[in-house]
Amino acid sequence: MKQEIKVIISDLDGTLLNPNHEIGTYTKTVFQELYQQGFMIVIATGRHHLDAMPIVDTLGFPTYLVTSNGARIHAPNRELLYAKNIDSDVIKAILSVDRSAEITTVLFKEEVWQTSKDNPKINSFQTKMNYAPEIVDFDLLEDYSGIKLFFTHDKHSVLVELRDRIATKYSQHFNHAFSLPHCLEFMHKSVDKSVAIQAILEKESFTLQQAISFGDGYNDEEMLKATAKGLLMGNAPESLKTKLSYLETIEPNSEDGVAKYLELNFLTNKNKYKTTNI
Repeated sequence: MKQEIKVIISDLDGTLLNPNHEIGTYTKTVFQELYQQGFMIVIATGRHHLDAMPIVDTLGFPTYLVTSNGARIHAPNRELLYAKNIDSDVIKAILSVDRSAEITTVLFKEEVWQTSKDNPKINSFQTKMNYAPEIVDFDLLEDYSGIKLFFTHDKHSVLVELRDRIATKYSQHFNHAFSLPHCLEFMHKSVDKSVAIQAILEKESFTLQQAISFGDGYNDEEMLKATAKGLLMGNAPESLKTKLSYLETIEPNSEDGVAKYLELNFLTNKNKYKTTNI
């Protein structure tokens, strides 16, 4: 017997956010109605919590927040429930692998993100600069501790080649994923969105079979596979769509795909709960 969906989980970039990195008015309206109907909403993103919070707050109601791919969990009242950093020695080891000077290196710290150079494309993801960058020379750093390390480059193939060289030496020491084709991320080996979500559900006495999830990146893969139903965005990479071809693909984020799916399957004209056939 299928269980009713009680929990809605969504990624941000490429999923809930439109191409301007904002939550659109229509999407906000749908989610506010879902919240009023009693659904628990969980936002799970690769963004840092200081970056994600102002965006999520525009929904207008409290949500659980999973950030840095699961390295941080914040309760609806923004109390920090869980934190896991990637080991400093692991970061140093990853950074010891030669990489092109064209690749931007970024280390998420608690209050600032350290970067090897100014990158307008990364900066554009913050419509409001709540989490400030600091340009550093990674060869001269003394403190390598951090929440997440990532590399970005316009060519996905360049990052795949770098990932393979790093993984050959150090794969047992970290977890990694492509949040976007141009963004290769490294976290503590125990960190994944799906792990953080499981912890939240257990705390709230829900199960994964009562949850539906939306995502567009490889860092969403385990989350999408774990929940009762995982929905892939139309704008997800073709390689991910092929790998998860058994999952349903919905309209892209540019067309409010998440909100449209939820309105069709979970809202009625009378704004009452409607069980969806999953």
